[in-house]
Amino acid sequence: MPRTSARRLIDTVIDAGSWLSWDSAVEDPPLNPGYAAELARVRSKTGLDEAVLTGEATVRGRRIAMLLCDFGFLGGSIGVAAADRLAAAIRRATGDDLPILALPTSGGTRMQEGATAFLQMVRITAAVVDHKAAHLPYLVYLRDPTTGGVFASWGSLGHVTFAEPGALVGFLGPRVYQALHGDRFPDGVQTSENLLACGLVDAIVAPGDLAGMVDRTLGIIAAAEAPDRSPAPASACPVDVPAWHSVTATRRADRPGVRDLLRYSDAEVLALNGTGEGENDPALLLALTRFGGRPCVLLGQDRAGQTVERPLGPGALRQARRGMRLAAELNLPLVSVIDTAGAALSRQAEEGGLAGEIARCIADMVALPVPTVSILLGQGTGGAALALVPADRVLAAQHGWLSPLPPEGAAAILHHDVGKAPEMAAQQGIRSSDLFGAGVVDHVIPEFPDAAAEPENFCLRVGAAVRHELATLSAADDTRRRSERVRRFERIGQAGPVLARVS
Repeated sequence: MPRTSARRLIDTVIDAGSWLSWDSAVEDPPLNPGYAAELARVRSKTGLDEAVLTGEATVRGRRIAMLLCDFGFLGGSIGVAAADRLAAAIRRATGDDLPILALPTSGGTRMQEGATAFLQMVRITAAVVDHKAAHLPYLVYLRDPTTGGVFASWGSLGHVTFAEPGALVGFLGPRVYQALHGDRFPDGVQTSENLLACGLVDAIVAPGDLAGMVDRTLGIIAAAEAPDRSPAPASACPVDVPAWHSVTATRRADRPGVRDLLRYSDAEVLALNGTGEGENDPALLLALTRFGGRPCVLLGQDRAGQTVERPLGPGALRQARRGMRLAAELNLPLVSVIDTAGAALSRQAEEGGLAGEIARCIADMVALPVPTVSILLGQGTGGAALALVPADRVLAAQHGWLSPLPPEGAAAILHHDVGKAPEMAAQQGIRSSDLFGAGVVDHVIPEFPDAAAEPENFCLRVGAAVRHELATLSAADDTRRRSERVRRFERIGQAGPVLARVS
């Protein structure tokens, strides 16, 4: 299938007639005669003056900056002049508060310019880092082929990364591999579909569908709509039900989970995929979403994705940490949903750094500069649950609970008898009502009599509570809010009344 040129792709993606080029005349570095002649030939053949085009346009009415390579110009390779153009465009987009859509296709560094060209990847990356530090979206669309230094720099830094179907995407190009090693690179590895399976790209998108995906992504993360003036959900007086009753209620197979919450709450959702570092754990849902017009990053422990054979592992927590970084970089609130029977107990989990990932999740949650809301939706077992708890606001379903181990595990430790689990659940203060009394939980969301019996109404109540908390936190003083997040946990277990939490 013929590769799509940069100009043709621009016409495919943007609103007709909206393209405004940002490119000024190219200033070539010192050239040897052979390279100069080669540039002259390719310029005559393609009608382009360099391998990259930059500019702005509207996509479905949204103004964005665009960076494109054209593979027909020396394989889309990046030399000094191309880097000049890219870095200038990125910094202009940052100055104009524009999101960027980067659409690379490249063999990487321009070999004719050697180390000088190679080092330009640092310069381009620095411009992307500054753009993201300004809390501006950076979207990437990997095209066929994208390899070498381009993939290893500005092609791998997207907040959200799409890829063209069937694209060759990899670090070391197959021709180079064969030349160096005398053998073919294994088939099926350097493909956009394999990268999706490995959690390195978020979606495979055909060129004709890219405008819709860009519009959807930017629409979800756009600034909040009109202030939410709806009244706060009625505060539930925590119902005094036995702890073991709540434990068994949350273990029901038909209890609604995070995906039901999003569906019934009518939230706008763009699911993301994996850690971006080669892992994809179905135990955690990572998404950009909106609750009642308010954008946020959502981390949801997915009960449907956790099985006895594949419980929640360290990769799920690395996905969660990707979401935390995304929230900080885009300056979006973070919503975490806790619903796990516990993390994996296995050699793979230990060697994969499970304990360290729990610690780093807690540290990241405590330090996040953006507003945060945690929801104890169901089971809250062990460190995997604790990893997503520390937030400005903590909500709990009536039957939600939080415990260092499943009650059977605690009973085995203290009584050598798992039959004592109901007794241990009662003693350990794991219920939503106990957590509310200790000042850990701010609001208990009722179940009538249990979420499995009324999944839609229950999820609507949870969604309403999240919308209210996001609206309240958006108006809070940032410094006080972040200080209070830590103080909440300092007060737990201390004598004296629970102090009022910041609004």
